[in-house]
Amino acid sequence: MQVQATAKWVRVPPRKARLVAEVVQGMPVTEALSVLSFMTQAAADDVGKVVRSAAANAENNFNLDRDRLQLLRVDVDGGPIIKRFRPRARGSSYSIFKRTCHLRAVVEDNLDRPTRQRARAPRPAVAASDPAASVDDEEE
Repeated sequence: MQVQATAKWVRVPPRKARLVAEVVQGMPVTEALSVLSFMTQAAADDVGKVVRSAAANAENNFNLDRDRLQLLRVDVDGGPIIKRFRPRARGSSYSIFKRTCHLRAVVEDNLDRPTRQRARAPRPAVAASDPAASVDDEEE
């Protein structure tokens, strides 16, 4: 069963939040929270809050075991841009864009999805060609 949590209008640029989100996707929730707690990026705190909220939703609303939860994905979408300006010389100004993002964490119970092992067929051995033998054949 998939359970999600959302945080909207987070004052972190989406580009920086995506860097953090890509690191923890696919991890177990406990491991993802551990990794996020040691990351130095400011976005790690906000991503961690959403992951904790999704785990709490799964635990309280659906009676799922927190230790068996897997972080399926963290979606980072762009939010509204807060526009400001900084006065510059001779009456001009530079624009400042304060970007926001919307975060959505999706967790699922490990038992819902069976672990699928890909059966690989053994690769056929390629006959090693002797480059010296082919040169001798061409000369004759």
